[in-house]
Amino acid sequence: MTRSNEPSPGRRWMAACGAAVLVLLWAMPVSRAQEAGTKVSLDYEFFKNNVQPIFLAKRDGHARCASCHMEGTPMRLQEMSPGATTWNEEQSRKNFALVSARVVPGNPKISKLLVHPLATEAGGDLYHSGGKHWTSQNDPDWQTLLAWVNGKTMATAASAAPAAGKVRIIQTNSAGDNVHLIDPANNKVVGVIEGIEVGHGAQGDPNGQWIYVSNEADSTVDFVDVRTLRVMVKVPLSGHPNNLGISKDGKKLYISVRSEPGGVDVVDTVNRRLLKTVRTNHGIHNTYVTPDGRYAVAGSTPVGRINVIDTATDELAWYLDVDLGIRPMAFDQNPDGSTRYIFAQLSEFNGFMIVDVATRKELRRVKYPDVPAARQVKVGGNVSHGLAVTPDSKILIANSRLNNKVYKYSLPDFKLLGEVEMTGGIDPNWVTLTPDGKTAYVAMSGSNWTSAIEIASMKEVARIPVGHVPKRNSTARLLQ
Repeated sequence: MTRSNEPSPGRRWMAACGAAVLVLLWAMPVSRAQEAGTKVSLDYEFFKNNVQPIFLAKRDGHARCASCHMEGTPMRLQEMSPGATTWNEEQSRKNFALVSARVVPGNPKISKLLVHPLATEAGGDLYHSGGKHWTSQNDPDWQTLLAWVNGKTMATAASAAPAAGKVRIIQTNSAGDNVHLIDPANNKVVGVIEGIEVGHGAQGDPNGQWIYVSNEADSTVDFVDVRTLRVMVKVPLSGHPNNLGISKDGKKLYISVRSEPGGVDVVDTVNRRLLKTVRTNHGIHNTYVTPDGRYAVAGSTPVGRINVIDTATDELAWYLDVDLGIRPMAFDQNPDGSTRYIFAQLSEFNGFMIVDVATRKELRRVKYPDVPAARQVKVGGNVSHGLAVTPDSKILIANSRLNNKVYKYSLPDFKLLGEVEMTGGIDPNWVTLTPDGKTAYVAMSGSNWTSAIEIASMKEVARIPVGHVPKRNSTARLLQ
């Protein structure tokens, strides 16, 4: 019997696949640094805060990377400490050293971390015993790995130019485990962030890449990637959080700490860590950053104090004591952009008060119109909840839970211009406005929907079903 020198059909198929893979690999992106012949360095902070969370992320139909890679594989990640949900600093540095050995900085085409879990037809290698997690190089997680291999750092990520983004209403659900994103162009839910139990407040960053949610269940602030709507980082806080504000440049979060002794946690969004706690010696419910970015203003419900923090130093600048607990607040501006008034709702007062920032004194209180007792809605807790000011500082929108109405006042003379009764639903609990100041979105906590109100006519134009007991909401421009 003679043996043919022709390869078997199986070998011919393998050779063809190998050739195809090589072609695809050479088509993969090359970093600018590599093209220029400069050395690319791998950034540890970017790895810890962006790459490492990918190993813990759950993808539909796939096991988590860490499920296999904390066991007997050659790329063996560190075991986490008992009860921990991510790696500590020492473990993260060991993971960095381990994973860095699986890439060639500046050359993604031959970096095993990128080609091993990527589908063959998309440019990956032939086989990965853990499965092919990404079917396309356009997958956001794969793009994150690519950015790290090509030398992206936390500093360059933070300095990315702000993008226009798409306007989204971010609606948290105080008795649920999700956050809803609403497109105000069509009043439809266009995204849901899952797995954040008892999310309190939420803010989008100015670059449109992240959503930050204060997580009451875990006492963390959760960093959500807007491309995937997955929690990528959880930063532990000093205590039980409530609402949060964000600096104008997006580099710091100011998070209310409700549990005693209370205070405002300042979180670095670039390095994803708690910088300090500004102690107030009483629990804080809501914290905002003023429109000019100069102050973080935090309200205490137990003692009725407005705490004003200088964002340049992150120290308490001044405070104002009043006779009732501080509930939601809003701000308007002087012609030069500085903050003119603080508007604050107060526990068991059906209206709002006005504080002059220049003199640091209360000016007056505005009470909502009386409503017959038979038409009042007594849902318990504070009676007035939800304030917002239009960008031109001409209109104040104010909710009344007791009256089950939303009011429109002129600024700065505080004349009542209109109202809408929230017929068919109960508990208008929070309000945010579109950037053009034309539409108000009111969280109807007792009805599990968010109402859209046309401000010019004060008419309800849409009801958007969301989660269980929606409360805090905000407006952001996001890259999604």
